[in-house]
Amino acid sequence: MSLRSILSRVVYTVYSWRLKQQAAGRHPRHIGIILDGNRRWAREAGFTDVNGGHRVGARKIADFLTWCREAKVQVVTLWLLSTDNVRNRSNEEVAALLEIIPDVVDELARPGNPWRLSIVGALDMLPTDVAARLTAAAQRTDGRNGMIVNVAVGYGGRQEIAYAVRKLLRQHAEEGKSLDEIAETLDVDHISEHLYTSGQPDPDLIIRTSGEQRLSGFLLWQSAHSEFWFTEAYWPAFRKVDFLRALRDFAVRHRRFGA
Repeated sequence: MSLRSILSRVVYTVYSWRLKQQAAGRHPRHIGIILDGNRRWAREAGFTDVNGGHRVGARKIADFLTWCREAKVQVVTLWLLSTDNVRNRSNEEVAALLEIIPDVVDELARPGNPWRLSIVGALDMLPTDVAARLTAAAQRTDGRNGMIVNVAVGYGGRQEIAYAVRKLLRQHAEEGKSLDEIAETLDVDHISEHLYTSGQPDPDLIIRTSGEQRLSGFLLWQSAHSEFWFTEAYWPAFRKVDFLRALRDFAVRHRRFGA
């Protein structure tokens, strides 16, 4: 190893330690992350098949979850595939993602990993075999007491809200309530109870990689009071030091919760 490599490693280690100290005291309970920039990273890295970026990015996920666990995060929501991706991306890219994502989820569900998986999204948009694999993988983690990991596949924020309202209306209809009675009781809390993330804390921090500064429909309802952190790093190049910077920035923000 060259002297330059040794010095770089020492500097990185010291800087990471410093960031940990600065982030100490207040950590997010729930982190949502938009794993963006896989294809752009692949192009810049010289891949002839940009789907290779998705594969490299997939290998980063377990590392990220380990960092979250070390930071005592309780819930992580990973956005792997949106409803817009399913509708608007090329058939080739969607097919590649639908090969990669079940492998990722199977790996996350393997024995020895402490987290508990929950698949969130419109699984009816996915091929039956893919939906079945995702569901089976999550079921294998039932009973684990570790960090909850929501895997958002076929997910869209508007669709989730519409799903929650439909579910609420059907529940009240089954109880024999009239439309007027339903309207009288319909409120924010009732809708929240029927979201995919029901029973979980709303995200305190949402991270998006790749330099894009928009939510694109991610956790629209739940992110009303979230803090946002955007980084230029593409997801495959996202490092622990980037994660620690996000925690540091979160720790020093004065959260007003809409006040």
